[in-house]
Amino acid sequence: MGSVVLNGLALALALALPSVALDNGLALTPPMGWLAWERFRCNVNCQQDPHNCISEKLFFEMADRLAEDGWRELGYKYINIDDCWSAKHRDASGRLLSDPERFPSGIKALADYVHARGLKLGIYGDLGTLTCGGYPGTTLDHVKLDAQTFAEWGVDMLKLDGCYSSAEEQAEGYPEMAKALNATGRPIVYSCSWPAYQGGLPPKVNYTILAEICNLWRNYDDIEDSWDSVLSILDWFFANQDVLQPVAGPGHWNDPDMLIIGNFGLSYEQSRSQMALWTVMAAPLLMSTDLRTISPSAKEILQNRLMIRINQDPLGIQGRRIVKEKSHIEVFLRPLSQAASTLVFFSRRTDMPFFYTTSLAKLQFPEDAMYEVQDVYSGKIISGLKTGDNFTVVINPSGVVMWYLYPTAHPEQPWHVAGQQAPSKDFHTVLL
Repeated sequence: MGSVVLNGLALALALALPSVALDNGLALTPPMGWLAWERFRCNVNCQQDPHNCISEKLFFEMADRLAEDGWRELGYKYINIDDCWSAKHRDASGRLLSDPERFPSGIKALADYVHARGLKLGIYGDLGTLTCGGYPGTTLDHVKLDAQTFAEWGVDMLKLDGCYSSAEEQAEGYPEMAKALNATGRPIVYSCSWPAYQGGLPPKVNYTILAEICNLWRNYDDIEDSWDSVLSILDWFFANQDVLQPVAGPGHWNDPDMLIIGNFGLSYEQSRSQMALWTVMAAPLLMSTDLRTISPSAKEILQNRLMIRINQDPLGIQGRRIVKEKSHIEVFLRPLSQAASTLVFFSRRTDMPFFYTTSLAKLQFPEDAMYEVQDVYSGKIISGLKTGDNFTVVINPSGVVMWYLYPTAHPEQPWHVAGQQAPSKDFHTVLL
């Protein structure tokens, strides 16, 4: 009898939820991989800078690094081309072409190379007359043809930008591309930039529609290689978390943009913070750095196994900021499967390490529970932490302490069970 009731409940829940993005069954956890844009931009000067220009050589080499340096086994499987890969004109039949000098083997050969290494290939398009870099765009009359071309090449993900298009063209074109990709019969993860061009918020952005047509979407500004850029993205995402948090889940993710860990703009502490906060946000983990020369410390952050396990949690619940202190300490919470959760204690201070004291009770954890805690970065274990126990974490300036918590003594009704959501949007704790 119990299983019948549960099956009926599962069916009712399934009917009540939006359909899985594109009905394609893809991106049930946030996509992980590598994306060219932030680090390599639209560098097409292969004569002067052959090592770093947008060419098949760059993507062959990055595929080798993902396959050989331990990334693939951790889930980093997508090698994603961004803008400036194509020839300046379509061919006589209207098809997109790769630049013949920089991609002489063609995209199909690159996809074959990537697939042979157990990886997947992503490509870039733009729903407009031109891409942002000035290459041929996908106007409405080319949507079906371009989807077919990408499928024939063996592409596994499409990022569709929105330069040089109107709001009306975007409203028609983004759903049309979803249909066109589905019609190819090839599983292609669909990344939409649509909301970013419409301000990222309702009423201009309809997240119900987005979740039905896109696997992930860019909501906000492009990330730059700076801490200020990371903070601006964080500020926007968490100021608007009541809108954004409920719409993310398996098959459809908010995308705060690339990980810039390993580049030039972030300190060690800031790099650890970006990784932890992107993980709390259930964000895609798309690195944009030179994997050929990445430092051991940046690699260690990006390859943290427990971090990745948390990011890839099958429940797919996006976390929330639950505390914003006058002392410039913020606390973020993400519920995980099996009644586990992750906490991130984040310092916006710029002076010195801060001793922050709180308790799980103050963070709205259920009464009379006991937890085992693992520090995600140090690996240290705290056993037998009760909800009412005060504890102190030491957080470095612009740094984080990140915990993975799992109950060793269950309360009768953990808050994870109620709708599988983080504490409600009415929970705006501000400790003085």
